Amino acid sequence: MTVRVDRSFDVAASPERVWEFIADPANRARAISVVETYTVEDQEGRRVTWQVSLPIPLVRRTVRVDTEDVTRRPPEYVKFVGKSKVMRVTGEHEIVATDDGARLENHFVVDGKLPGVEKFFKRNLDSELENLRRALERDLQTTQ
Repeated sequence: MTVRVDRSFDVAASPERVWEFIADPANRARAISVVETYTVEDQEGRRVTWQVSLPIPLVRRTVRVDTEDVTRRPPEYVKFVGKSKVMRVTGEHEIVATDDGARLENHFVVDGKLPGVEKFFKRNLDSELENLRRALERDLQTTQ
């Protein structure tokens, strides 16, 4: 089973400023509640390893998810792919200029390889995207 979620939100900041936040894979990892730790694997920040704790019965310890930014088009678009033994996740973030700032359009696809993975993300992906929005808002407040 595959879970797909598309959500967007507007912020009062320039597309370039939103890009600064969303292009940093550490910002994306910190915003996800199930990411326990992460390690940036290269200087460009394109490859990051997440240690994910999923509250599902068949997973008793953290799961390593190797992520990579496969497409970057500054300052408007980043796509990443994460692979692990329990799932494959694809995330896309597109930044669109608006009259009042920018809109961040988010598209996620999670393909679970174990029972319970899709169900978890189906229930929780909206709140994870809300975490991302709040993290972006906090970041904007501290630098404006």
